[in-house]
Amino acid sequence: MSGATKRASGGYQAWIVGLLSLNFGILFFDRNALNFLMPYVQPDLHLSNTQVGMFSSALSLTWALSGLAVGRISDKLGSKKPVVVVATIAFCLCSFASGMASSFFMLLGARLLMGAAEGGVMPVSHAMIVSEVAPERRGLAMGVAQNLGSNLLGSGLAPLLLVPVAAAYGWREGFYLAAAPGLITAVLIWFTLREPPAEAHYLAFGEKPTVPLSEAFRHRNVVLCAIISVLLVSYLVVCWAFMPLYLTTVRGFAPETMGWLMATLGLSAGLGSFVVPAISDAVGRRPVMIGFAFLGVILPLGGLYYTGSAWVLAAIFFFGWGLNGLFPMFMATIPSESVDPRLTATLTGVVMGTGEVLGGVLSPFLAGALADVYGLSAALWLMLALCILAGICALGLVESAPRVVARRAPVPA
Repeated sequence: MSGATKRASGGYQAWIVGLLSLNFGILFFDRNALNFLMPYVQPDLHLSNTQVGMFSSALSLTWALSGLAVGRISDKLGSKKPVVVVATIAFCLCSFASGMASSFFMLLGARLLMGAAEGGVMPVSHAMIVSEVAPERRGLAMGVAQNLGSNLLGSGLAPLLLVPVAAAYGWREGFYLAAAPGLITAVLIWFTLREPPAEAHYLAFGEKPTVPLSEAFRHRNVVLCAIISVLLVSYLVVCWAFMPLYLTTVRGFAPETMGWLMATLGLSAGLGSFVVPAISDAVGRRPVMIGFAFLGVILPLGGLYYTGSAWVLAAIFFFGWGLNGLFPMFMATIPSESVDPRLTATLTGVVMGTGEVLGGVLSPFLAGALADVYGLSAALWLMLALCILAGICALGLVESAPRVVARRAPVPA
């Protein structure tokens, strides 16, 4: 059977990307809710900055372990849609449990369970997209699925909605509000998406064989993407965990002003979710990875030193956060283009898991400890160092964008 007959229609390709993007957006709405509610949670539960960092570390740890395990299991079993549906329902329940917490340890337990529920969603979603979306649109599709919904909802809408709710009714009600929408997307995924046909994913390889993961890590791109994941996941998690507190306690902004400044990050990443991967489809992954990683330095520098209009600070945040558009590229697109595509879900889980364990777990704990000793500005200096190191690592990437590689290929005589 030909690849053309196996490929889904254009309308279905757009629907699966849009729905999975929406679902991941709701997931990130739940994940980020605690960060935006922290100015209310911290005094109520009497938390130190180190404990604030531990919430992000705990969620990142179980997120990483879940991503590593679920992606590998999904690749072996060939079952993807049920995994996404069950995980979606589970993280909604964990958000509700977060709102019921009355102590540090209760809230910590809820965040551990939420990470376990959420970690496998993106690796499996990327595998579904690779199976259904045409290769020439893969970078754009994976960028939209991972970044558009997650940033418009998780970073953009979340602070604008949750901060007023917390101010009017309390922070617990913010968590209850975050718990509901995922149940709707779980139903839509179950009834409107098909289980991706395995033969479409393995068409070029005949029977589905076993591919050793060690084979993938012989490629320089996979190793570099894993290192970049550690650095930039750290950058994002530290920003989410400590920037709201820095803006309200050090810079003196009102919680409402902090809310829309943080929402600027969501708008930036939402736009970058399709602009950055689309640029990389045309000009190449490597130059885009380098340029946007170094662009990230302006965000912490603006937070530290710019004292003018909040609107100008919002513009600095908007452009600096453009590096968020790189995440689907180093977590999924570049690794899947560099090695056997049968390892897409596994590699996404490994690269994402490496970033979450070494970056997401350790960096907020480190940033919190530094903030307790040197002040909250230490977290922003850590962000600055992280994006510079990521840009240096990107210099070593091998170009993998299909269009660019085809243009550079020698013309046969």
